[in-house]
Amino acid sequence: MVSYKFEDLPNLIGELFVKNENIEKLLQEYKLSNSLERDELLTVSDAAKILKLSVVLYYTKVCKNEILANKQGKRVYFYRTELLDWIKSGRIRTISEIQRDVESNINIKQSGR
Repeated sequence: MVSYKFEDLPNLIGELFVKNENIEKLLQEYKLSNSLERDELLTVSDAAKILKLSVVLYYTKVCKNEILANKQGKRVYFYRTELLDWIKSGRIRTISEIQRDVESNINIKQSGR
């Protein structure tokens, strides 16, 4: 560990401020790049690759309104976030999660009596 003198404090604090500003800039750039990536507009083939489905099966799901789609003219587009949300909506709960929900519902009903 390096020992510093009291006279070094102003320089050290200045260095800390510069490093902190650099970290804040990097975080802002990271947030911006992530938000742009998440809201990326995808074609059918791109979306099919993400979901690992064939393009034909993907069109079938769009026609059945099983997947959110954005249509402009004859083209169909998708947002990455909407696709990922759709995948998450189909999550199967574990037995312990179901039991926890049942127990909390029973406790709520019993406390309401």
